[in-house]
Amino acid sequence: METQITDWPEVTEVRPRVLECDVVRFQNNKEKWVAFVGILDGYPYEIFTGVLDDDDGIALPKTVVSGYIIKNIDEKGQKRYDFQFVNRRGYKTTIEGLSERFNKEYWNYAKLISGMLRYRMPLQHAIKVVSSLQTDSDNINSWKDGVARALKRYLPGNNEPVETTDNADE
Repeated sequence: METQITDWPEVTEVRPRVLECDVVRFQNNKEKWVAFVGILDGYPYEIFTGVLDDDDGIALPKTVVSGYIIKNIDEKGQKRYDFQFVNRRGYKTTIEGLSERFNKEYWNYAKLISGMLRYRMPLQHAIKVVSSLQTDSDNINSWKDGVARALKRYLPGNNEPVETTDNADE
């Protein structure tokens, strides 16, 4: 029998400019990946995922496990999401343009998942949808497993560690 969350928060139509964020690392085949999980009222509200890579992806110290996702709109009306954290010395560090740093295919899947989270689909059902995605790519299959595991940590009573490893031996 599935556990039902009875105190699920109300839908927030307008995204706050700043959201608290958890950083969840996982492995997609042999690549190191990261998920930025935006939190609203203690529940996952959105997710951004991409490769941890100094050149094309995100360079992020291993000690960073939380921060903020900030929505910015430029003078042309273009939206951008930035990740900001406080480094060991107490200074704010901002990684701009999460959407520009990630593969468009993964970005589109993340937008779909974020839509489910924003409109407060019960988390166990959102995880089930993610897990059941039918894809032709092994990379996407490994990625969706990492995303599902990242979201499972928010289920009531789940104490799964932040660091996840999927298909590490492939």
